[in-house]
Amino acid sequence: MRIDILGRCLRRLGAAAFALLAMATATPALAAFSLTTLYDSGSAAKLQYQVDTGGGLVFKVMAYDNGVSTQSKGDLSSILYNGVQYADASRGSQLNSGFDYLYSNVSAVDVQAQMISSTGVATSASTADGGVISGGAYVKITVTVYSANGGVLKHYYMAKSGEPRIYMGTYFTEEPDTLNLVRFIVRVPIGVLSKGGPAGTPGGLAGNGSWPQDLRGTDTTVEASDVFGFSSGTASAGQTRSKHYSNMRLKDWQYFGGLNSAGSVGLWFYRDNNEGNSGGPFYRSLLNQITSTNNELTYIVNYGEGQTEAFRFGVLNSYTLMFTGGGVPSAPDTSWFSVMGLSGYVAASGRGTVAGVGLSGTDSAYAYTVVFSNSQAQYWASANLANNGFFKSTGMLPGIYTLTVYKNELAVYTGSVTVTAGGTTTLNTVAVNADPSAKAALWRIGNWDGSPAEFLNGGRLTTMHPTDVRMSSWMPSTFVVGTSNAASGFPAYQWKDVNNARVIQFTLTSAQVQNLTLRIGTTADFNGARPQVSVNNSWTSAIPTAPPKGSRNLTVGTYRGVNRLYSFDIPSTALVAGPNTVTINVVSGTSGAAYLSPALSYDAVDLIVTP
Repeated sequence: MRIDILGRCLRRLGAAAFALLAMATATPALAAFSLTTLYDSGSAAKLQYQVDTGGGLVFKVMAYDNGVSTQSKGDLSSILYNGVQYADASRGSQLNSGFDYLYSNVSAVDVQAQMISSTGVATSASTADGGVISGGAYVKITVTVYSANGGVLKHYYMAKSGEPRIYMGTYFTEEPDTLNLVRFIVRVPIGVLSKGGPAGTPGGLAGNGSWPQDLRGTDTTVEASDVFGFSSGTASAGQTRSKHYSNMRLKDWQYFGGLNSAGSVGLWFYRDNNEGNSGGPFYRSLLNQITSTNNELTYIVNYGEGQTEAFRFGVLNSYTLMFTGGGVPSAPDTSWFSVMGLSGYVAASGRGTVAGVGLSGTDSAYAYTVVFSNSQAQYWASANLANNGFFKSTGMLPGIYTLTVYKNELAVYTGSVTVTAGGTTTLNTVAVNADPSAKAALWRIGNWDGSPAEFLNGGRLTTMHPTDVRMSSWMPSTFVVGTSNAASGFPAYQWKDVNNARVIQFTLTSAQVQNLTLRIGTTADFNGARPQVSVNNSWTSAIPTAPPKGSRNLTVGTYRGVNRLYSFDIPSTALVAGPNTVTINVVSGTSGAAYLSPALSYDAVDLIVTP
């Protein structure tokens, strides 16, 4: 850790600072929609802005540095709902690890507050202690940080009269470089939000009656400083928990959150269309973490783990923190953002639509998703196979997009499309032309669909560590084509240091002894892993070129990476009529031990006649 960061942390640990914040959060709520300026301890240098939404929610934003590393200028310092405090008084709810730690060598943070009329007329907050501004329709608090390179990040806290919600928006022209991610964490005391979401909701209760991200009771560290377990002698001995295991595919969730013990209050994050994120509809990342002290709700704008494309800039990423009476939230109306003067905001009139007549060449056993992406934005739409594969994507920023059709999570068509503001681009039927399943195989293990779900342990990959006691052994016996099945006989993941040298046995007739091609599909790889094969201990393939290295992935709840298809042309001289064996080894020039050794995730393996 840098010396200046250590100094900043030490400088901020005074007990007096905690006391001051406690005093500030004790300010009584006002009765109507209002914006109030507060001087902590009567000092004009210690500003906070208090917003009473008129809907039971009163929140505060710090406009000064409190001298504590976990409380910085721009943080949400108080979230008071119906008289109950939902903000940890000792730790801010903040972007990344605080606004003054977004960019290297930059700590200047500007906070401005305004009351906004229904037509967009702005009135600045009072400069007097206890000064109140009221009579408007909305409140906007803007936190601005500039990087040393001239980049800017603006974060907005907004409120609409009568609603118990904090609308947020984050816009940036340069990626924050201290953590290389953009996320907002709301740290809620566990006593007032003791539960995760209910079963069937994102990050919700699992079938075993626990939340995969609930760390309470764990007493061992399984990996790094973010995967934990239960030791022997405990009720959950051998099970694992991590914030990473709250993940879901992005296209499968709109909200996540938690409940109080009685289930009478719910606190949720509701996301926008995610056009400014990176990774597409199948991207998985953490949602929340439950500890003995806090329930941490983490909204990810972009994140480094398992990332498959460059981060996007210059887009307003909006998300809403919402209170409910315990029920799941409904979609918030954000049309009023149009009068708020937000950087990166583009109204509906400045956006366009793509509509496709349909898809051909599809397999009715799978869902298809049509994805649009360029360097600025991403969108997706589900294809309606019951209606010939019709798809429609609305609210798109103008530009030229790569159009990719996915069979489940496997790209099976790539093209392009142009979107114009205020217009609809209509596409004729798109013919799927790159599905590996279209090629007849002598045998096939798994499905060409971009997912390892059908393999051994495939249903547990995203909610537990590979060492979890609930996992089946990663080392099944030889896979015998025609006898074995993928769900019990072939592992979803293969590690160089754990279950290498997977053997497949198959039988050929004399007529089938010819030049054949073994195809291996992977959905993710770690530490430069790629497959090398040998046949009948008499022929060994060349080693493929190493894929680019990325972050941890397979042990933190995601198999979603870059789909790769490796083809190995096997000469007829290496094959025999009768039983044959092929051995798949994970190879890499990078070292690593056990479950952090080079590894890959399987999509499918098959044998075809060499084209």
